[in-house]
Amino acid sequence: MTRMNNELRVIIVGAGIGGLTAAACLLGKGYRVRVHEQASALGEVGAGIQTSANAVKVLYALGLRDELEKVAVRPKAFEFRRFDTAELMHRIPLGEQHEQANGAPYYHLHRADLHDLLARKVHALDPDCITLNARAEGFEESASGVTLKLADGSRVQGDVLIGADGIKSAIRAQLLGEAPVSYTGDVAWRAVIPVARLPAGIMERVSTVWCGPKKHAVMYYLRAGELMNFVGLVEHGQPETESWTQKRPWEELKQDYQGWHADIQTVIDAIDRDSCYRYALNNRPPVDNWSTPRVTLLGDSAHPTLPYMASGAVMAIEDAAVLARCLETDAVHEALQRYQRNRLERTARIVNESTASRGLYRIEDEDEMRRTFQEKNLTRARSEWLYTYDPLAVPLV
Repeated sequence: MTRMNNELRVIIVGAGIGGLTAAACLLGKGYRVRVHEQASALGEVGAGIQTSANAVKVLYALGLRDELEKVAVRPKAFEFRRFDTAELMHRIPLGEQHEQANGAPYYHLHRADLHDLLARKVHALDPDCITLNARAEGFEESASGVTLKLADGSRVQGDVLIGADGIKSAIRAQLLGEAPVSYTGDVAWRAVIPVARLPAGIMERVSTVWCGPKKHAVMYYLRAGELMNFVGLVEHGQPETESWTQKRPWEELKQDYQGWHADIQTVIDAIDRDSCYRYALNNRPPVDNWSTPRVTLLGDSAHPTLPYMASGAVMAIEDAAVLARCLETDAVHEALQRYQRNRLERTARIVNESTASRGLYRIEDEDEMRRTFQEKNLTRARSEWLYTYDPLAVPLV
């Protein structure tokens, strides 16, 4: 190495949740970090995300505990209910039980709120860290460094390049080539509803998964209980774009959930007619390598994950913390290899189990659904391997 590790020039492509978490982790360790974001302004789409203890520990370590408490919701449980009768099929306790068992709470967060907290943290650590209107087109790599190539013709020199630019990552495309993509058969609806429009007490502070034939829906509270997040996953014969900003007619959403429980109808009826978004869900199989000697990937760029286990953002936050630890102790090439060695198996498991969970929520026969939930015992399964992981302390091999 020609530089001490904390003198490394780190380039991050993408100022989403994963990229900003990585920037904050690395800036906190004294690295020189520059984030390049193609958008003209920082921001995130209006949707909810779920963060379990394994990710919240990283956010707490960044000093965000007090701010998170102001905007988050602490759900009491996951509840899996039958689409028409609302019969409770399975329950995974969260709340105090989750925090006591795993060392941090489980949060529901508005994606824009978490993004804003991370952006402000990065700005506080280095006001000049983030460059906007900077669309990445690729990179050049040598034994002594890496150069990020931007669409405006400019070049950025560094020692390490982290691609955190999502499922359409330019860095991933150069590293791995065209990824095989298969349409899952599902489209995802999303909407956010002010709770003031809904009947008082329509739902406890839980994450409710409504399970039914050929589709399911998820509802939970956001922004200290002021908003309700609605996600509808529906089998659809024709794939469409993956853009989260594609609007579709409210009437199509209403039709998709015709005959479902009255609480679902009440929530759908309260959605703004011009604020229904729908996008295709595509599956991409895990890969066995996402690094070169000076370039690596993070979050959806490395392991795009379907939303059926609500762990996509969590994995990006974990990635950021583990990568920062690896860079702190190893030379660049060894650090990137150690990072992916310690993340490949876990993230592949998330990708595969998320894909498999789709079928669990769609079992048509009620008795079969009850038996399947009992046999899988999601409470024990997720507690044993998903929530107990600590990216700040897990031994790195």
